[in-house]
Amino acid sequence: MRDVFKIGGISIKPGEKSSVDFRVPDLYTHTGITMPVSVIHGKKPGPVLFISAAIHGDEINGVEIIRRVLHSKKIKYLRGTLVAVPVVNIYGFINKTRYLPDRRDLNRSFPGSDKGSLAGRMADIFLQEIVSRCDYGIDLHTAAIHRDNLPQVRAVLDDPETERIARAFSVPVILNTNIVEGTLRQSVEEMDIPVVVYEAGEALRFNEVAIRAGFEGVISVMRELGMLRKQVRRKAKPEPLVAKSSTWVRASQSGLLRAIAPLGASVKKDEVLGIISDPFGEKEENVFASARGIIIGKTNIPLVNEGEALFHIARFETKDNAAEQVEEFLHEMNPATDQTPAGEIPIV
Repeated sequence: MRDVFKIGGISIKPGEKSSVDFRVPDLYTHTGITMPVSVIHGKKPGPVLFISAAIHGDEINGVEIIRRVLHSKKIKYLRGTLVAVPVVNIYGFINKTRYLPDRRDLNRSFPGSDKGSLAGRMADIFLQEIVSRCDYGIDLHTAAIHRDNLPQVRAVLDDPETERIARAFSVPVILNTNIVEGTLRQSVEEMDIPVVVYEAGEALRFNEVAIRAGFEGVISVMRELGMLRKQVRRKAKPEPLVAKSSTWVRASQSGLLRAIAPLGASVKKDEVLGIISDPFGEKEENVFASARGIIIGKTNIPLVNEGEALFHIARFETKDNAAEQVEEFLHEMNPATDQTPAGEIPIV
Protein backbone atom coordinates (compact mmCIF):
# COMPACT_ATOMS: atom_id res chain seq x y z
CA MET A 1 0.00 0.00 0.00
CA ARG A 2 1.06 3.57 -0.68
CA ASP A 3 1.57 6.10 2.05
CA VAL A 4 -1.14 8.63 2.77
CA PHE A 5 -0.89 11.97 0.99
CA LYS A 6 -0.76 14.86 3.43
CA ILE A 7 -1.89 18.35 2.45
CA GLY A 8 -3.47 21.17 4.42
CA GLY A 9 -3.38 19.14 7.63
CA ILE A 10 -5.45 16.34 6.05
CA SER A 11 -4.23 12.80 5.39
CA ILE A 12 -5.69 11.18 2.27
CA LYS A 13 -5.48 7.40 1.99
CA PRO A 14 -4.67 5.58 -1.27
CA GLY A 15 -7.76 5.24 -3.43
CA GLU A 16 -9.52 8.16 -1.77
CA LYS A 17 -10.66 11.58 -2.97
CA SER A 18 -10.85 14.54 -0.63
CA SER A 19 -11.53 18.26 -0.67
CA VAL A 20 -9.24 20.63 1.20
CA ASP A 21 -10.08 24.26 1.95
CA PHE A 22 -7.07 26.51 2.43
CA ARG A 23 -7.93 29.53 4.53
CA VAL A 24 -6.93 32.80 2.90
CA PRO A 25 -7.33 36.36 4.28
CA ASP A 26 -10.92 37.27 5.17
CA LEU A 27 -13.01 39.79 3.29
CA TYR A 28 -13.27 43.18 5.01
CA THR A 29 -16.87 42.25 5.88
CA HIS A 30 -15.46 39.70 8.38
CA THR A 31 -16.53 36.93 5.98
CA GLY A 32 -14.17 33.99 5.90
CA ILE A 33 -12.93 32.77 2.52
CA THR A 34 -11.03 29.68 1.35
CA MET A 35 -9.18 28.39 -1.69
CA PRO A 36 -10.79 25.02 -2.56
CA VAL A 37 -8.56 22.11 -3.58
CA SER A 38 -9.60 18.64 -4.74
CA VAL A 39 -7.15 15.76 -4.28
CA ILE A 40 -7.36 12.28 -5.80
CA HIS A 41 -4.78 9.92 -4.29
CA GLY A 42 -4.46 6.86 -6.50
CA LYS A 43 -4.04 3.35 -5.13
CA LYS A 44 -0.90 2.78 -7.19
CA PRO A 45 2.29 4.86 -7.10
CA GLY A 46 3.00 7.60 -9.60
CA PRO A 47 3.84 11.31 -9.84
CA VAL A 48 1.98 14.13 -8.13
CA LEU A 49 0.48 16.57 -10.64
CA PHE A 50 -1.15 19.90 -9.85
CA ILE A 51 -3.62 21.54 -12.21
CA SER A 52 -4.49 25.16 -11.46
CA ALA A 53 -6.88 27.66 -13.00
CA ALA A 54 -8.15 31.21 -12.44
CA ILE A 55 -4.89 32.64 -11.12
CA HIS A 56 -6.37 35.53 -13.03
CA GLY A 57 -9.87 35.59 -11.58
CA ASP A 58 -11.69 36.27 -14.86
CA GLU A 59 -10.08 33.38 -16.78
CA ILE A 60 -12.76 30.74 -16.36
CA ASN A 61 -12.18 28.16 -19.12
CA GLY A 62 -9.70 26.37 -16.87
CA VAL A 63 -12.33 26.00 -14.13
CA GLU A 64 -14.50 23.99 -16.52
CA ILE A 65 -11.50 21.99 -17.76
CA ILE A 66 -10.70 20.92 -14.21
CA ARG A 67 -14.34 20.03 -13.53
CA ARG A 68 -14.35 17.75 -16.58
CA VAL A 69 -11.07 16.12 -15.54
CA LEU A 70 -12.34 15.43 -12.01
CA HIS A 71 -15.58 13.90 -13.34
CA SER A 72 -13.96 11.90 -16.12
CA LYS A 73 -14.19 8.12 -16.01
CA LYS A 74 -10.63 8.08 -17.33
CA ILE A 75 -9.19 8.84 -13.88
CA LYS A 76 -10.92 5.93 -12.15
CA TYR A 77 -7.68 3.94 -12.21
CA LEU A 78 -5.36 6.87 -11.50
CA ARG A 79 -1.75 6.17 -10.65
CA GLY A 80 -0.09 8.79 -8.49
CA THR A 81 -1.87 11.85 -7.14
CA LEU A 82 -3.87 14.63 -8.77
CA VAL A 83 -4.09 17.99 -6.98
CA ALA A 84 -6.72 20.18 -8.66
CA VAL A 85 -7.14 23.88 -7.83
CA PRO A 86 -9.97 25.22 -10.02
CA VAL A 87 -9.95 28.75 -8.55
CA VAL A 88 -6.67 30.10 -7.19
CA ASN A 89 -7.61 33.79 -7.20
CA ILE A 90 -10.91 33.39 -5.38
CA TYR A 91 -11.24 37.17 -4.84
CA GLY A 92 -10.94 37.99 -8.54
CA PHE A 93 -13.25 35.11 -9.43
CA ILE A 94 -15.99 36.43 -7.16
CA ASN A 95 -15.62 39.95 -8.57
CA LYS A 96 -15.20 38.82 -12.22
CA THR A 97 -11.84 40.56 -12.46
CA ARG A 98 -8.28 39.60 -13.34
CA TYR A 99 -6.82 41.18 -10.23
CA LEU A 100 -6.91 40.94 -6.46
CA PRO A 101 -8.62 43.53 -4.22
CA ASP A 102 -5.23 45.21 -3.65
CA ARG A 103 -5.15 45.79 -7.45
CA ARG A 104 -2.16 43.50 -7.88
CA ASP A 105 -1.76 40.74 -10.45
CA LEU A 106 -1.35 37.44 -8.57
CA ASN A 107 0.67 36.04 -11.46
CA ARG A 108 3.26 38.77 -11.00
CA SER A 109 3.50 38.33 -7.22
CA PHE A 110 5.31 34.98 -6.84
CA PRO A 111 6.98 33.63 -4.77
CA GLY A 112 5.25 35.95 -2.33
CA SER A 113 5.59 36.11 1.44
CA ASP A 114 3.47 35.25 4.46
CA LYS A 115 4.10 38.78 5.70
CA GLY A 116 3.68 40.60 2.37
CA SER A 117 0.76 42.16 0.52
CA LEU A 118 -2.51 40.31 -0.03
CA ALA A 119 -1.19 39.14 -3.42
CA GLY A 120 2.09 38.08 -1.81
CA ARG A 121 0.31 36.10 0.90
CA MET A 122 -1.91 34.35 -1.64
CA ALA A 123 1.11 33.46 -3.76
CA ASP A 124 2.96 32.13 -0.71
CA ILE A 125 0.03 29.95 0.37
CA PHE A 126 -0.39 28.45 -3.08
CA LEU A 127 3.32 27.85 -3.60
CA GLN A 128 4.22 26.50 -0.17
CA GLU A 129 1.08 24.58 0.73
CA ILE A 130 0.18 23.11 -2.66
CA VAL A 131 2.82 23.36 -5.39
CA SER A 132 5.70 22.27 -3.14
CA ARG A 133 4.02 18.86 -2.71
CA CYS A 134 3.92 18.18 -6.44
CA ASP A 135 6.24 16.80 -9.12
CA TYR A 136 4.66 18.40 -12.21
CA GLY A 137 2.27 21.24 -12.94
CA ILE A 138 -0.22 22.53 -15.53
CA ASP A 139 -1.44 26.12 -15.20
CA LEU A 140 -4.57 26.95 -17.21
CA HIS A 141 -5.15 30.46 -18.62
CA THR A 142 -7.11 32.40 -21.24
CA ALA A 143 -6.45 35.66 -23.02
CA ALA A 144 -7.29 38.91 -21.26
CA ILE A 145 -10.71 40.52 -21.51
CA HIS A 146 -11.78 41.36 -25.10
CA ARG A 147 -9.01 39.16 -26.52
CA ASP A 148 -8.99 35.58 -27.75
CA ASN A 149 -6.19 33.02 -27.79
CA LEU A 150 -5.73 30.02 -30.06
CA PRO A 151 -5.16 26.86 -27.97
CA GLN A 152 -1.43 26.89 -27.23
CA VAL A 153 1.13 25.79 -24.67
CA ARG A 154 3.81 28.10 -23.31
CA ALA A 155 6.92 26.55 -21.82
CA VAL A 156 10.70 26.76 -21.63
CA LEU A 157 11.85 23.88 -23.79
CA ASP A 158 15.45 23.89 -22.53
CA ASP A 159 14.35 21.45 -19.82
CA PRO A 160 13.73 17.95 -21.29
CA GLU A 161 10.93 17.08 -18.84
CA THR A 162 9.14 20.37 -19.50
CA GLU A 163 9.44 19.79 -23.24
CA ARG A 164 8.08 16.26 -22.81
CA ILE A 165 4.87 17.37 -21.13
CA ALA A 166 4.54 20.39 -23.45
CA ARG A 167 4.58 18.13 -26.49
CA ALA A 168 2.30 15.61 -24.78
CA PHE A 169 -0.36 18.30 -24.34
CA SER A 170 -0.99 17.93 -28.09
CA VAL A 171 -2.13 21.42 -29.07
CA PRO A 172 -1.06 22.81 -32.45
CA VAL A 173 1.31 25.49 -31.15
CA ILE A 174 4.01 25.49 -28.46
CA LEU A 175 5.44 28.92 -27.72
CA ASN A 176 8.98 28.62 -26.37
CA THR A 177 8.80 31.72 -24.20
CA ASN A 178 11.04 33.46 -21.72
CA ILE A 179 9.79 33.41 -18.14
CA VAL A 180 8.27 36.65 -16.89
CA GLU A 181 9.43 37.95 -13.50
CA GLY A 182 7.04 37.20 -10.65
CA THR A 183 4.99 34.52 -12.41
CA LEU A 184 4.00 31.16 -10.99
CA ARG A 185 5.99 29.53 -13.77
CA GLN A 186 9.18 31.24 -12.65
CA SER A 187 8.82 30.11 -9.04
CA VAL A 188 7.80 26.57 -9.97
CA GLU A 189 10.75 26.13 -12.32
CA GLU A 190 13.09 27.44 -9.62
CA MET A 191 11.74 24.57 -7.48
CA ASP A 192 12.78 22.16 -10.29
CA ILE A 193 9.15 21.25 -10.98
CA PRO A 194 8.39 20.98 -14.73
CA VAL A 195 5.36 23.15 -15.55
CA VAL A 196 3.52 24.24 -18.67
CA VAL A 197 0.98 27.01 -19.22
CA TYR A 198 -2.08 26.37 -21.40
CA GLU A 199 -3.62 29.44 -23.04
CA ALA A 200 -6.93 29.36 -24.92
CA GLY A 201 -10.09 31.40 -25.30
CA GLU A 202 -11.18 34.70 -23.80
CA ALA A 203 -11.69 35.99 -20.25
CA LEU A 204 -15.20 35.69 -18.78
CA ARG A 205 -16.34 33.43 -21.63
CA PHE A 206 -16.70 29.68 -21.97
CA ASN A 207 -15.27 28.41 -25.27
CA GLU A 208 -16.08 24.77 -26.01
CA VAL A 209 -13.14 24.26 -28.39
CA ALA A 210 -10.70 25.77 -25.88
CA ILE A 211 -12.18 23.72 -23.02
CA ARG A 212 -12.17 20.49 -24.97
CA ALA A 213 -8.61 21.01 -26.17
CA GLY A 214 -7.53 21.73 -22.59
CA PHE A 215 -9.29 18.66 -21.23
CA GLU A 216 -7.74 16.40 -23.85
CA GLY A 217 -4.37 18.04 -23.25
CA VAL A 218 -4.44 17.40 -19.49
CA ILE A 219 -5.50 13.78 -20.02
CA SER A 220 -2.75 13.35 -22.62
CA VAL A 221 -0.12 14.69 -20.19
CA MET A 222 -1.36 12.34 -17.48
CA ARG A 223 -1.00 9.44 -19.90
CA GLU A 224 2.52 10.55 -20.79
CA LEU A 225 3.44 10.63 -17.09
CA GLY A 226 2.07 7.13 -16.53
CA MET A 227 -0.81 8.37 -14.38
CA LEU A 228 -3.39 6.99 -16.82
CA ARG A 229 -3.42 4.10 -19.24
CA LYS A 230 -1.93 4.82 -22.64
CA GLN A 231 -4.40 5.13 -25.50
CA VAL A 232 -3.93 3.17 -28.69
CA ARG A 233 -4.38 5.57 -31.62
CA ARG A 234 -5.15 4.52 -35.16
CA LYS A 235 -3.66 7.73 -36.44
CA ALA A 236 -0.61 9.42 -34.97
CA LYS A 237 -1.09 13.05 -33.99
CA PRO A 238 1.06 15.56 -35.86
CA GLU A 239 3.97 17.10 -34.05
CA PRO A 240 3.09 20.52 -32.58
CA LEU A 241 4.49 23.64 -34.19
CA VAL A 242 7.21 25.12 -32.00
CA ALA A 243 7.47 28.89 -32.20
CA LYS A 244 10.76 30.39 -31.15
CA SER A 245 9.31 33.87 -30.83
CA SER A 246 6.15 35.92 -31.26
CA THR A 247 5.21 39.52 -31.96
CA TRP A 248 2.18 41.76 -31.53
CA VAL A 249 0.88 43.89 -34.40
CA ARG A 250 -0.34 47.21 -32.97
CA ALA A 251 -2.75 49.85 -34.21
CA SER A 252 -1.07 52.69 -36.07
CA GLN A 253 -4.10 54.93 -35.52
CA SER A 254 -7.24 55.02 -33.40
CA GLY A 255 -10.56 53.99 -34.91
CA LEU A 256 -12.76 51.01 -35.73
CA LEU A 257 -11.01 47.78 -36.70
CA ARG A 258 -12.47 45.59 -39.43
CA ALA A 259 -10.49 42.37 -38.88
CA ILE A 260 -9.91 40.22 -41.97
CA ALA A 261 -7.55 37.50 -40.70
CA PRO A 262 -9.10 35.02 -38.23
CA LEU A 263 -7.54 33.32 -35.23
CA GLY A 264 -5.35 30.42 -36.38
CA ALA A 265 -4.70 31.89 -39.83
CA SER A 266 -1.31 31.42 -41.44
CA VAL A 267 -0.08 34.81 -42.63
CA LYS A 268 2.83 36.20 -44.60
CA LYS A 269 4.81 39.31 -43.80
CA ASP A 270 3.07 42.48 -45.02
CA GLU A 271 -0.23 40.63 -45.54
CA VAL A 272 -3.29 42.75 -44.69
CA LEU A 273 -4.84 41.58 -41.42
CA GLY A 274 -7.49 44.27 -41.08
CA ILE A 275 -8.49 47.87 -41.76
CA ILE A 276 -8.80 50.71 -39.23
CA SER A 277 -11.03 53.65 -40.08
CA ASP A 278 -12.82 56.52 -38.42
CA PRO A 279 -16.63 56.15 -38.06
CA PHE A 280 -17.17 57.91 -41.43
CA GLY A 281 -14.61 55.82 -43.32
CA GLU A 282 -12.83 58.96 -44.46
CA LYS A 283 -9.49 58.00 -42.98
CA GLU A 284 -8.60 54.36 -43.46
CA GLU A 285 -5.36 52.51 -42.85
CA ASN A 286 -4.45 48.87 -43.42
CA VAL A 287 -3.03 46.70 -40.64
CA PHE A 288 -0.13 44.64 -42.00
CA ALA A 289 1.46 41.47 -40.61
CA SER A 290 4.89 42.29 -39.25
CA ALA A 291 6.13 38.72 -39.66
CA ARG A 292 5.34 35.36 -41.24
CA GLY A 293 3.56 32.97 -38.92
CA ILE A 294 0.25 31.99 -37.32
CA ILE A 295 -2.18 34.27 -35.53
CA ILE A 296 -2.37 32.86 -31.99
CA GLY A 297 -4.14 35.82 -30.38
CA LYS A 298 -6.31 38.74 -31.45
CA THR A 299 -8.52 41.48 -30.10
CA ASN A 300 -12.25 40.84 -30.11
CA ILE A 301 -13.38 44.44 -29.79
CA PRO A 302 -13.39 46.66 -32.90
CA LEU A 303 -12.87 49.92 -30.99
CA VAL A 304 -9.10 50.44 -30.86
CA ASN A 305 -6.69 53.13 -29.76
CA GLU A 306 -3.38 53.95 -31.38
CA GLY A 307 -0.70 51.56 -30.11
CA GLU A 308 -3.19 48.91 -28.99
CA ALA A 309 -2.25 45.24 -29.52
CA LEU A 310 -4.41 43.76 -32.29
CA PHE A 311 -2.91 40.50 -33.59
CA HIS A 312 -0.43 38.15 -31.89
CA ILE A 313 1.71 36.28 -34.42
CA ALA A 314 3.81 33.23 -33.56
CA ARG A 315 6.87 32.98 -35.77
CA PHE A 316 8.20 29.70 -37.16
CA GLU A 317 11.38 29.04 -39.07
CA THR A 318 9.79 26.83 -41.73
CA LYS A 319 6.36 25.22 -41.73
CA ASP A 320 4.45 25.21 -44.99
CA ASN A 321 1.50 23.12 -43.74
CA ALA A 322 0.95 25.11 -40.53
CA ALA A 323 -2.47 26.41 -41.55
CA GLU A 324 -3.73 22.92 -42.47
CA GLN A 325 -2.44 21.50 -39.18
CA VAL A 326 -4.19 24.17 -37.10
CA GLU A 327 -7.39 23.83 -39.11
CA GLU A 328 -7.42 20.05 -38.64
CA PHE A 329 -6.95 20.44 -34.88
CA LEU A 330 -9.78 22.98 -34.56
CA HIS A 331 -12.02 20.73 -36.64
CA GLU A 332 -11.26 17.78 -34.37
CA MET A 333 -12.11 19.82 -31.25
CA ASN A 334 -15.32 21.22 -32.73
CA PRO A 335 -18.47 19.75 -31.09
CA ALA A 336 -20.01 19.24 -34.53
CA THR A 337 -17.47 16.47 -35.23
CA ASP A 338 -19.08 14.39 -32.46
CA GLN A 339 -15.91 13.95 -30.43
CA THR A 340 -17.47 15.14 -27.17
CA PRO A 341 -15.97 13.57 -24.03
CA ALA A 342 -18.38 10.95 -22.71
CA GLY A 343 -21.18 12.38 -20.62
CA GLU A 344 -20.44 16.02 -21.46
CA ILE A 345 -22.89 18.23 -23.30
CA PRO A 346 -21.09 20.85 -25.41
CA ILE A 347 -21.30 24.42 -24.17
CA VAL A 348 -22.71 26.81 -26.75
